[in-house]
Amino acid sequence: MKRDEIKVAILRMEGTNCEEESLHSFLTLGVQAEYVHLKEIERKEKRMHDYHCIFIPGGFSAGDYVRAGAIFASRLKAIAMHDLVRCVENGHAVVGICNGFQVLIELGLLPALYGISREPEACLAPNDSNRFECRQTLLKHEKSCKLTENIEKGKICLIPSAHAEGKIVFKNEEYAEEVNERQVVFRYVDTKGNEVGYPWNPNGSYKNIAGICNPEGNVLGMMPHPERAFYQWQNINWPAGDGRQVFEGILKYIEGKW
Repeated sequence: MKRDEIKVAILRMEGTNCEEESLHSFLTLGVQAEYVHLKEIERKEKRMHDYHCIFIPGGFSAGDYVRAGAIFASRLKAIAMHDLVRCVENGHAVVGICNGFQVLIELGLLPALYGISREPEACLAPNDSNRFECRQTLLKHEKSCKLTENIEKGKICLIPSAHAEGKIVFKNEEYAEEVNERQVVFRYVDTKGNEVGYPWNPNGSYKNIAGICNPEGNVLGMMPHPERAFYQWQNINWPAGDGRQVFEGILKYIEGKW
């Protein structure tokens, strides 16, 4: 598939606040990207399986009431869960960043160790610091899912984090260990690539996990914001825009599949 034929839906609702940067990133890379509001899906004006990528950006959907991502996930489950599952099973790219990651967890699309679950098998709990953490974070690319195969294994990326609920917790230790062994994409590290605690790990996440994928590799969730590190000048000391590689990886996967 040619890049300019790729269609990306930036899924949003009230409280989403990172959609503009996300849309800009995709458009800059030459694809057809557009906003899709949950109400448009509910009114059947747009269908998710018409897009090659479903991208759920960050923010505070529904004010993060109940818990982060819960209301967004509940609404999406009520109006289009069958369509979303169909997208996942057919190999469409499904990506959640920060609040979007929280939504994917609530929907049971991640970790999905034994398949898509009816109930969440993990959660993104409040940070250990009990406050909003907003700063640059270093991420080690631990394992390539299909959407990040373009990123060198072991590469340390500089991508900012900004969240209050980013500590990943699993339903039990055995489940956590299996996900840790098989599905981790990014971990928080220090400048030497070591897994250490706060402040390098901004939330106290289990095994320094910053991002995971499903077993099939086409659903990716991560807490840090690649759309805020798309350009070189967005990062301290002007390193390469590491976030751009995340977007490039998504598109390369789609180009290869279709």
